[in-house]
This record gives sequence, C-alpha cells and structure tokens, in this order.
Amino acid sequence: MTRIDAHHHVWDLGVRDQPWTEALPPLRRSFLYAELAPSLTRHAIDGTVVVQTVCVPEETPELLALAHETPTIAGVVGWVDLEAPDVTDRLAALRSGPGGQRLVGIRHQVQEEPDPEWLARPAVLAGLAAVAAADFAYDLVVRSDQLPMVFDAVRAIPELRFVLDHGGKPPIASGALEPWRTNLRAISSCPNVSVKLSGLGTEADPPSLDPRTLQPYVETLLEAFGPGRTMFGSDWPVCLLAGSYDETIETATQFTDQLSPAEAADVFGETAKRVYRLEVA
Repeated sequence: MTRIDAHHHVWDLGVRDQPWTEALPPLRRSFLYAELAPSLTRHAIDGTVVVQTVCVPEETPELLALAHETPTIAGVVGWVDLEAPDVTDRLAALRSGPGGQRLVGIRHQVQEEPDPEWLARPAVLAGLAAVAAADFAYDLVVRSDQLPMVFDAVRAIPELRFVLDHGGKPPIASGALEPWRTNLRAISSCPNVSVKLSGLGTEADPPSLDPRTLQPYVETLLEAFGPGRTMFGSDWPVCLLAGSYDETIETATQFTDQLSPAEAADVFGETAKRVYRLEVA
C-alpha cells in the first residue's frame, strides 16, 4: 500500500519568524525537510503533505517551490486570504507558479479567530466556494469549542472537501469527551468531511502519547468517520512535544492494529490520496 504522512510542517526562522513558537522552546528553531527525511525512509513513507504554519502570502509559494524540488512531498496545503475579493485569481496564480500542481488544499488558523461566527461570514463562505470551484480541499484547524461553527460551514458548502485537522482538537488535557464527541459525530454525518488522526498527543497536559490517555478519543474518531474518511498525519515537528516521530507513528499503528488491511491502508494513505487528489511516485 501507499503510505502517506498527511500532515507535517517545515520552517526556517532565518527566513520568517514563527511567533506561535515563542512559548514552546523545543520548537523555537528551524525545522527543514532534510531533518524529517530519514524518519520517512525508516517508516516507508512514500509521500507527505506539508501544511502552512502562518497566515502570510509569501509562505505558500515557498512550500510549493520546496515540493517542486522534493518528489516525496506529494501535496501542499497553503494559505490565501479567503475574504479577498480576488481569491479565485490568487488561487490560480499559486497553481500556475513553480510547484503549483502540488497545491492540494488551503488552510487558515481559524483557531486564532476571536469571532465565533468567522466561518459564517459571507466573504469567508464566498472564499470557501472559490476553493471548492478550484477543486482544492480545505483544512480546518479549530478549537473544540468552534466545532458547532464548523458544522454549519460544512453543511453550507457540500461541494467542498473539508479536512478536520487534529481530530477537532479534543479536550484531552481535561479528560472530557463532551461536548466534543457529540459535535464531532454531527460533523461526521456530513459526507464531505474527513478527519486527521494527528496532533492528539499535544492536546494532553503534559503532552503525551500514552495510549491509555488517547484511546477514547481515537476510538471516537474512527467510529464517527470510519477508516475511509480518516488519515494519519504526524504533525511533525509539533509532535516532538509529545514524542519522537518514531513514537508518533508507532502509536498510530497500535490504534489501527485491529483494523482490516484495507482499512489500515485507508488511514495510512488511501484516504489522503482520495481527499487531496494526490499523485504519489
């Protein structure tokens, strides 16, 4: 089967600051693809999806250029200002630039938006419609308390392939399942939404890959979306707060051991290929 890491990041602090890392000393350095590559080889990862980290227009062309030079980067989830009146033209410009064919999705840090109705803004909905018309996916990085807003958005634009990053960030630190579980199940009733089995360890406090801590959340995700709409992502290098890349993928493998071979293949590659329209060498 094709194995895909559907969510990781890279950044160079010599090129651009990552202000969100200021309170996270282990992440307060550059992380380049060359550092990740040996882990990908060790775990037979055939392709990856690199995801934006800051909402600035300069980052996405840089990620696309990196993908153009790096065959194992099968896709880029970049950023555009959804509220810009020329968002369609901006998407077309990214697609036509170096590495533009590797652009497979768009993301915005909705988790940082104070407006509880940000996804319902008419300009945002128009931007999401433009993303759908361009045949890109849209990654949702949100807090668990924002899931009701997500439910409304995914129903409003059924033609758009949505990807819920990090399982909708469940409140693992508190040990609570509700209302995250109920809201997640509502979202999963919409067939245009997939979910990433990613970033869960860093939602614990302290960050941890302890299977006993993560199990009820992973079971909820797999029950709600099924393997056919679930994709593995390491969230490297953020995952290093909870454990190494090796430990991250081994934990995910442990949680999928009870799946059939076809279902495990979905989680570790086929779902990402379908949702992001990936071509993996």
